[in-house]
Amino acid sequence: MTTSPTRPARPLPVVQLRVPTDEDARAWHHVFDDPDVMEFLGGPAEPAVYEELTARQRMHDAQLGYCLWTLLDGEGAVIGFTGAQPWPREKAWGPVGEIEIGWRLGRPAWGRGYAYAAALATLDRVREAGVPRVVAMIDDANARSIAVAERLGMALAERFPLPGGRRHGRRYELTLTPEPPA
Repeated sequence: MTTSPTRPARPLPVVQLRVPTDEDARAWHHVFDDPDVMEFLGGPAEPAVYEELTARQRMHDAQLGYCLWTLLDGEGAVIGFTGAQPWPREKAWGPVGEIEIGWRLGRPAWGRGYAYAAALATLDRVREAGVPRVVAMIDDANARSIAVAERLGMALAERFPLPGGRRHGRRYELTLTPEPPA
């Protein structure tokens, strides 16, 4: 389904996206070391997880032109990440081969428009990279991320049991149309 994102009545916060650095692995660990932030992602992770994740994102950026970028606020402080990456082929579930967009913000950045502003920037960048369609995989109980996906104009494509069988997830889709020439 192709729809347009809902444009907010109030101005969006300023966000900056950058390819993650080695130092960002430590920043991500610090920002995400919170049970509320990681509620739908299996709980807080060890620093080595973020070291591997930032290295993989640098590889994605070099090879694909997009990745999960470090998300900075208008003052240049790391507040999370946003971006897109291929759904891992080694996962035994999910939309293998699809490009997933996502966002994860530290608790102090919640409710301030950062996720939506960053997701809009992500859609612009992946569209420029020639990605024709994106998906978002979201836990059924994650009302905040569901709201962002729906504001982006993403359509609910499927509800499914998550691994472990106790929770359910949602797969949202959005077809990206090329931007008209200026």
